[in-house]
Amino acid sequence: MTAPVFVVEELPDVRQFLLDGPEGRHAVSVKRLRAGEAVVLTDGAGRWAEGEVVAAEGKDRLTLRLGPVVEEAPQSPRITVVQALPKGDRGELAVETMTETGVDAIVPWAAARCVTQWRGDRGLKALAKWRATARESGKQSRRVRFPEVAEAATSKQVAALLAAADFAAVLHEDRDYGSAALATAELPASGEIVLVVGPEGGVSPEELALFEEAGAKAYRLGASVLRTSTAGTAATALLLGRTGRWS
Repeated sequence: MTAPVFVVEELPDVRQFLLDGPEGRHAVSVKRLRAGEAVVLTDGAGRWAEGEVVAAEGKDRLTLRLGPVVEEAPQSPRITVVQALPKGDRGELAVETMTETGVDAIVPWAAARCVTQWRGDRGLKALAKWRATARESGKQSRRVRFPEVAEAATSKQVAALLAAADFAAVLHEDRDYGSAALATAELPASGEIVLVVGPEGGVSPEELALFEEAGAKAYRLGASVLRTSTAGTAATALLLGRTGRWS
């Protein structure tokens, strides 16, 4: 089994390190790590170091012996998923599984047909939940570079992202609309891929027109229609396999 990952705000280049606070408590009281066991420390932005437990102290302190700090370069092509806001806790489910799969960035999108809307304090709390989910899922999946979760975007802001991308796609299940299979798309070997996942009610004609004008094309995943909370994960897995990032 791979070593558990713990997050620190700053990863110092030292031989001995004290892991305390919530991460230390999780390591000692939940994971029950003891002397001699391996861990990984990361700042979640690509810097990480392997460590070995020297001693556990109390319920929330772990003394570690660290190896050299390593920097993981960003992978290419970078994959950004624009995720329409789902109902209930399906947003956190989408963030969790996309993080486990390997997405690089997630952009919440207030699409026209979204039932859920992020406004005021409710929006701030929802965004905080998405970011916390990305962090926890990044740890669970043993990542050392967690996905960025951006501020909620408008359709015009999404169009700007699509216009700047090396490959821009909108998931659309309707064959009559002319959507091609994502599995046959010609993908770039580097640069930026931006993928739009619409809400349960679908992307509106006005949004589709706006995104097409920005250079995005419509693609479908397969014969079945996925929910908005799972479509991004399935598409990310397909893209990671086809671009060679999973090879």
